[in-house]
Amino acid sequence: MTMKREPSPMQDEYAPVIYSQETVSYIEAIDMMSGEEDRENILRARATGKAVLTKPFRLLESNHLGVVLTFPVYRSGLPEDATVEQRVEATAGYLGGAFDVESLVENLLRQLAGNQDITINVYDITNASEPLIMYGPQIPEGYMPLSHVSMLDFGDPFRKHQMHCRYREKPPLPLSAITTPFGIFVIIMLGGYIVFAAKNHYDNVKEDCRKMEELKVQAEAADVAKSQFLATVSHEIRTPMNGVLGMLDMLLDTDLNLTQKDYAQTAQVCGKALISLINEVLDRAKIEAGKLEIEAVPFDLRSILDDVISLFSSKSREKGIELAVFVSDKVPEVVTGDPGRFRQIITNLVGNSVKFTERGHIFVQVHLADNSDLGADEKVYSGLNGLSQSEKVQIMSDCTFDTLSGFEAADTRNNWENFKLLLSDEMILPEASTSDKEPDIVTLIVRVEDTGIGIPLCAQDRVFTPFMQADSSTSRNYGGTGIGLSITKCLVELMGGQINFISRPNVGSTFTFTAVFKRCNKDAIADTKRTLSEALPTGFRGMKAFIVDGKPVRNAVTRYHLKRLGIAVEVANTVKMMLNSLTRQNSNFRTGRQPYIILIEKDSWYTGMDVYLHNQLLLLKQNDCVLELPKIILLVTCEYDKMSTGSLVDTVINKPLRASTVAACLQQVLGMEKQQKKELSNGPTNLRNLLAGKNILVIDDNKVNLRVAASALKKYGARVECAESGKDALSLLQLPHKFDACFMDVQMPEMDGFEATRQIRLMESKENEQISIGGASRGEDSMIVEWHLPILAMTADVIQATYEECLKCGMDGYVSKPFEEQQLFQAVAKFLVSKPSSDS
Repeated sequence: MTMKREPSPMQDEYAPVIYSQETVSYIEAIDMMSGEEDRENILRARATGKAVLTKPFRLLESNHLGVVLTFPVYRSGLPEDATVEQRVEATAGYLGGAFDVESLVENLLRQLAGNQDITINVYDITNASEPLIMYGPQIPEGYMPLSHVSMLDFGDPFRKHQMHCRYREKPPLPLSAITTPFGIFVIIMLGGYIVFAAKNHYDNVKEDCRKMEELKVQAEAADVAKSQFLATVSHEIRTPMNGVLGMLDMLLDTDLNLTQKDYAQTAQVCGKALISLINEVLDRAKIEAGKLEIEAVPFDLRSILDDVISLFSSKSREKGIELAVFVSDKVPEVVTGDPGRFRQIITNLVGNSVKFTERGHIFVQVHLADNSDLGADEKVYSGLNGLSQSEKVQIMSDCTFDTLSGFEAADTRNNWENFKLLLSDEMILPEASTSDKEPDIVTLIVRVEDTGIGIPLCAQDRVFTPFMQADSSTSRNYGGTGIGLSITKCLVELMGGQINFISRPNVGSTFTFTAVFKRCNKDAIADTKRTLSEALPTGFRGMKAFIVDGKPVRNAVTRYHLKRLGIAVEVANTVKMMLNSLTRQNSNFRTGRQPYIILIEKDSWYTGMDVYLHNQLLLLKQNDCVLELPKIILLVTCEYDKMSTGSLVDTVINKPLRASTVAACLQQVLGMEKQQKKELSNGPTNLRNLLAGKNILVIDDNKVNLRVAASALKKYGARVECAESGKDALSLLQLPHKFDACFMDVQMPEMDGFEATRQIRLMESKENEQISIGGASRGEDSMIVEWHLPILAMTADVIQATYEECLKCGMDGYVSKPFEEQQLFQAVAKFLVSKPSSDS
């Protein structure tokens, strides 16, 4: 049937409709080809392979506007890029569906907002000039000013549809229309408040800055007042102490019996202890003020360690403990740094160890940080401080205690096995020498190990806290102020290092710190060697010695000191092993005539050994194993009577060992004292050579200190004149004058040392101007071209500000009271020329 319900005429092809719904299957098949528009849609769908949409029409029964969507159906096997002819040939039929537009739109509106609020118009605008209304009223309704137009796509690119949406009534005022102005108002108010608060904050900050400036001025004034107070207190305490120590020093130079000398020496030790305490307090104040500075001068590190060990030698011998120092061969002989502060650190640590150690040993080691791997794992082993008792027992069972004295050390790594690794590392590598390839920076690691009482676990956290002690009760056994370690920590950090410790109660403590120094060039090393007050003798080079000691760490320390004197060393654990070695090596010892030395530790000595050893050595001499009998030297820790060892022992050396003391003993035993005296006479200049015959002016308002200073200078051969004020000094120093140097107190009545120095420099400046234009001169025979009198500040004030003021006013140096021989030598050596000492 055609679309008009008439029989279809004869034609090439038909497109009968088959309804898929059973409810309408009774409807007769209609030929879709009979309708002109439907035919066009079918042919277009078949040719393009896409869905095609009819224009709106009235649906049967519902009479609603609707559309039919037609799809072509092809037989299988049609390629995707088929031509139109191929598509026509492969067409099997068509699939179509009718859509009720009105029902679709109403369902959509119910799902969205409800059709009572929104009015919808759907148009077919394929023909833009005559749009067809598919849905909605013929005349648009609703609130026209607020509408929305959107395109609809039903899948047919040929047909175009459009939807117009608008509110049925004027929409109510939205909440945003109310909140937005309110929000803008709030933002404006907040902005105004922020500006207001910022202005107030700026005013407050400005006021705070003004107050901070005032507080800064007050703090600076307080700092100046504190510095002045420290200077005054230091001066007022040091001034009488200078008189006390000076008079004691003069008293010790007189003829005293043993009791009187003991009293005087005891008083001198107590006075020096008080001076040391004052220095610690001042150092703490300098550290807090940030005014503690580090020097950079060349110095011999080994010499300083020997000096520190000698300070505690008497106490260590009294307690019977081993006190020793060992410096690796890789450590440079001379380094650049602050020798005074390095000495202070070592003195503090060793002093604490001596104080708290009653048995065992105190061992100071110095190595290069790069070659000592013991410092790298400090954090790992720091846990030893808090071990449980069972863990401690396990560690004790695993350790052999091959330490300096045989007692257990707090740091279990400090044993012979690790120490041997360091020594073997030094032997493998070539001897250290200054070269361009070596780094300029030298980092040293220093360990101070003791077997004392240790530090309680509860007190280890506050070890470096100023004025804190492990035992601060009134019944404590050990004295002290509790600031030594805090100062030590600050000094170590100023020297570019770090300090830590491992301590175990009733076992001991090991303090380890690093310090950074600079390597010296060869010229600086040579100059430093020439200026050392105590040079080691060179007459022992080529000699041979044997050490008999069963403790490997201890014999390594003895070998270190002998090696510094140039002595070749061999080691044996027992006397019998030493004798066997002498027998085997007889050919080696026949090549030289130097005396052979045997050093025996007291642990390896027993009653009657002197006779046994003498007989064995005589037998070796008869068998030509040795050319002459070696010298036998006994090494002891406590004060020991030589007679108790036997008459065949040549001498006894009391520990702690120092290269200089060992050299002195060897010179006495080997008969080299006269030769050494000749070497010293041609050696470095001493203080007497510098001051002999020099005219020195001493100015001090304190008569006791004036007398002490004059006596100290006269003791070294100087001609001294005294003045009690700055005005008296000016009258004595009117040009021309005869003085070679001037020691001037800083704090004096009427005219202090600073003003007196300015006046002296002003006089010299005027006279030098006259000399430069050919005016007055000192004399016809004078070799001085210009006047400049060396003026050294001589005061009890030792703070940095005073030192800077001394240099600012024209002084040449600084000597703190009470001064000692070495300090005086260093001060005057820069300005005075020494006189060569005569051989007589």
